[in-house]
Amino acid sequence: MNARVEPMPVLRRMRADDVERVMVVEVGAYPFPWTDGIFRDCIRVGYGCWVLELEGTVVGHAVLAMAAGEAHLLNLTVEAGRQGQGLGRFLLRQIVERARFGAVETLFLEARPSNLAALHLYRSEGFDHIGTRPRYYPGEQEREDAWVFSLRL
Repeated sequence: MNARVEPMPVLRRMRADDVERVMVVEVGAYPFPWTDGIFRDCIRVGYGCWVLELEGTVVGHAVLAMAAGEAHLLNLTVEAGRQGQGLGRFLLRQIVERARFGAVETLFLEARPSNLAALHLYRSEGFDHIGTRPRYYPGEQEREDAWVFSLRL
């Protein structure tokens, strides 16, 4: 019998000493990444900051702000070379569960209209496109709109 057991991803709280590896993932995944200072500030102010580990290596991260029955998913990133393997879906589902546990009624997020993989993920997980933030994201030539999504929990 040659059964292959795939390693299970593990989600845990982000620590300040994770930020260096988080930045490697962030910079590799986005042309306009967050800075290490943004991640450190999110940890400092108590946002839900999470890392996704696979075999002891940080391969993704998420940042969730929660208040007054609402949550805002500020960042969800999977290492570029590991995208398309279900890790983003796993990470998103874990964050949604943490929001439910935090008594959140509605979860919001933004995505670039050009990020087709993210749009597919969010729609397939039940998020609804509810609006647009014009010129929200930096771009090479011009700023790009953000599509706003929500999920009732």
